[in-house]
Amino acid sequence: MDAIGLVLEGGGMRAMYTAGVLEYFLEQNMYFPYTVGVSAGACVATSYLSRQKGRNKIVNVDMVTDKRYISWRNYFRKGQMFGMDFIFDEIPNKLVPFDFAAFANSSEELVAATTDVVTGETVFYRKSDPDFDVLTVLRASSSLPFIAPIVNFKGRQLLDGGISDPIPLKQAEKDGFARNVVVLTRDAGYRKSPNRFAWFVRRMYAKFPEFVKIMLRRHQIYNGQVDYIREQEQRGNVFVIRPQQPLQVGRMEKDSAKLDALYLQGYEDAKRALPSLKAWTESEL
Repeated sequence: MDAIGLVLEGGGMRAMYTAGVLEYFLEQNMYFPYTVGVSAGACVATSYLSRQKGRNKIVNVDMVTDKRYISWRNYFRKGQMFGMDFIFDEIPNKLVPFDFAAFANSSEELVAATTDVVTGETVFYRKSDPDFDVLTVLRASSSLPFIAPIVNFKGRQLLDGGISDPIPLKQAEKDGFARNVVVLTRDAGYRKSPNRFAWFVRRMYAKFPEFVKIMLRRHQIYNGQVDYIREQEQRGNVFVIRPQQPLQVGRMEKDSAKLDALYLQGYEDAKRALPSLKAWTESEL
């Protein structure tokens, strides 16, 4: 695994699929020297890298029915569907403590993607950075347009990394990993459609024209990345784990039974993929 990276798509609550995959990897003591994640993908990666078995399920399945987690009440009170203070402060610091020391001391690198709303560019933050603030970076990476406020961090104004770089395989390659395991939260037939609310994007983010451009090109960026992943998979440079059927779970899903089933689906898919994955990791280019 020393020369293989791990690339994690986001997708809000669809990332419970990824959480299930990572839980199986954790149980198998399977780690990669480098992980790059977006939004919820980066979030579930942290409990995996801190070796906290079952934490992702507790936080994102068992607690999702709490109105502080996701609700219209949050939106009307604070302008955010997801309770960002609850998710990125109260839960990790009090309710389901995150092992900051174990995470910091783990040898694996974590890179999280965000989008700068001023420039429209993707900004990556690394666990190895001396001033890496894991909770703030994850909050920024997960802050969806319209339903979450902009996060100010280190002189930048940031939102969800999935807007500008939804599946950051090329970043992994840029960072020196020619071979990568990619975990997707969409089935192979999925194609993203153009934004149906372009007028609202322009109105809502009128002060950030470069961000508007990225938002309106988001479907092209995503579909282009999926095509690139398919090419690299055919060349043997990428091993993909993805749902085999379209998911019945939305980005803001609150049904804990559906999320639990999705978590188990990811776990079982990883389990079934293990023999092929091991053979691929041991093969030569």
